[in-house]
Amino acid sequence: MKIKSIATALAVGLLSSLPLCVNSQADAAENACKAYFKHPYIVTGRPFKALLTGDEVAEFHTTLFSGTTYRVAVGNTDKNYLIFSVYDTDHNLLFTSKDYENASYWDFSVDGYLDCIIEARLDESVSTSGFAIVMTGFKLNEDKK
Repeated sequence: MKIKSIATALAVGLLSSLPLCVNSQADAAENACKAYFKHPYIVTGRPFKALLTGDEVAEFHTTLFSGTTYRVAVGNTDKNYLIFSVYDTDHNLLFTSKDYENASYWDFSVDGYLDCIIEARLDESVSTSGFAIVMTGFKLNEDKK
């Protein structure tokens, strides 16, 4: 009887702490992402979020306009475990962080406007599961003022 009570108490304790652990990991990844948006950058909205395992890919869509420098950033905590790529709607690759040691952000501008797809995936050589937090932001181009 005593062993069942101890096992039950341990199971309840572990299950009740699981959401706190998951939320704290997501919060840490989001805070790491937000750190890339200090002045003069402004976050354009809510972060895109996904929990990834294995070779899963999170896909987000956004539209970019000329006259602005954009920043795309991912929420990596202590290691660069996320690879993000930016594609046009024909799925032509415009940028991948894989070519830059899984860089956590990229700045760019466009002519006209661009509907684009941002994909985030795990670098499986670094991690087999984790949160994909992707944020976009902008700053006004100095020469356009």
